[in-house]
Amino acid sequence: MDAEQKMTRETRAIWATVVCFVVGAGVGTFVLWGSPRPIAGDGSVSLPAAFTAAAIAAASFVISTLLHRRGEHAAMPGWQVIISSVSAVALTIAFAAVTALGVLLASEVLGVGLQGLELPALGGGIVTGVASAVAGRLAFDAGIGLTTSDLATLLFSYLVIGTLFAMLTAADPRWWEVNFSQLGIGVHGWAFNGTLVVAGILIVTVGMYLGRDLHRIRGDGSLGRIATVVVLWAATGAALAGVGIFPIAQNIVVHNIAAVSTLVLFVAASVVTTAVMPGPPRPLLITTVAVALMLVAAFVLADTFKLYSLTVLEAIVIGLGLLWLTTLVRILAVLTPQSPRPSVRGALPRPATR
Repeated sequence: MDAEQKMTRETRAIWATVVCFVVGAGVGTFVLWGSPRPIAGDGSVSLPAAFTAAAIAAASFVISTLLHRRGEHAAMPGWQVIISSVSAVALTIAFAAVTALGVLLASEVLGVGLQGLELPALGGGIVTGVASAVAGRLAFDAGIGLTTSDLATLLFSYLVIGTLFAMLTAADPRWWEVNFSQLGIGVHGWAFNGTLVVAGILIVTVGMYLGRDLHRIRGDGSLGRIATVVVLWAATGAALAGVGIFPIAQNIVVHNIAAVSTLVLFVAASVVTTAVMPGPPRPLLITTVAVALMLVAAFVLADTFKLYSLTVLEAIVIGLGLLWLTTLVRILAVLTPQSPRPSVRGALPRPATR
């Protein structure tokens, strides 16, 4: 891509930001018309602003994708087009969810710091416009060219934002004495449960992007093993979504099965992905060994020495898992060619059994 093309894309992104602000401010003012509203809480600015910004971010991503990736599927077989299209739909949902929770989290924080402040319709509209502009710009940039590394960062950011919002709105302020699943209980349990569902969708999408990257590196000769990678990550995402779909208060047995399955499938997907990669690269092997040793140490310190609670152990496991995934996608970014690689096979092979 030459300098002129880069400048054209940057100009489009700036105009997209302006349009998102104008539309968000206009819709926000219209929806919030009436008496002044508080920033957070019942009847506040937060919920209408979150939904408006989420819809605008989703639309911005769709428009950018259609604008910048037009013709990318022309040489691809049907199965490859379907996988790419499903990924785009999942990302559209993810950007909307990340935006909505981000606005809600910011509103809760501002509500604590600016207690008693009420915004008129125009003020709420401007706040909505700013949120829409920020989210719309990020989504528009993602539509230009989203890498697997960007997607992993989005997953990490979403989990942090969703969990923090769930903490602020938790029914039991001492939830941390038990485990993270307690955040899914109560009136606001939807925040944590919904976070897990959308995070599951993101993990499925990460798996599709990993398959795309591995295909660009390995080619059609490894499609069977690459299909196994994609299926395992899809199963991991589905299991994580199941943790949110079946909250611990409603069905503890299914909830626990989904939670354990998520951990087991994540490990299996990680092992198979590493095996399919060229090498595998030394930095990834070093990270894998280090993470494994830290996980063993974390379990021993929690179970044998009782140094911390199950909640802390869960946080450590999740953090180390995301650390490993970040290392994986960063290494793949180094190895993966930038240009699309259409398959010459008309049908997708079955996942390899060995």
